Amino acid sequence: MLNLIGVHECKMDAKGRVMIPSALKKQLLPVLERGFVIKRSVFQKCLELYPMDEWEKTMSKVNKLNRFVKKNNDFIRMFTAGVKLLEMDANGRLNIPKDLMNFGNLSSELVLSSSVGMIEVWNKDAYEGSVNDPDVDFGALAEEVMGSLNESEDGLS
Repeated sequence: MLNLIGVHECKMDAKGRVMIPSALKKQLLPVLERGFVIKRSVFQKCLELYPMDEWEKTMSKVNKLNRFVKKNNDFIRMFTAGVKLLEMDANGRLNIPKDLMNFGNLSSELVLSSSVGMIEVWNKDAYEGSVNDPDVDFGALAEEVMGSLNESEDGLS
């Protein structure tokens, strides 16, 4: 699994071209050649940018679903709606398609947030609102999600 690190602010031009920040581009060097998949996020009004290897791992899980079960078929259709292939151009930019720009309400100010094997692409204001949501008690969330994972080999928590 590709472990990307960092939250990066960048700009998008009027044509949807985004220059990947150098710190993130260095982390992506091993996977640049194969390209990327970009899609709508399931839970947020942002986009998800998957290096091709990570996308293939995700799709191998999705492909195990029985398509003769209606809810599985509906999920697959919705999960893959708007999926596009992207490649970095010679200038180190990715071109975000217009329909996905509209879905994520993307403007010139973006945040690229590393998120376990993929990158979330956010409108800067929406990202700030998401991570600073007063209705979310992060301590309680961390305890609920991670609190039962005490089986660490090194004994650290």
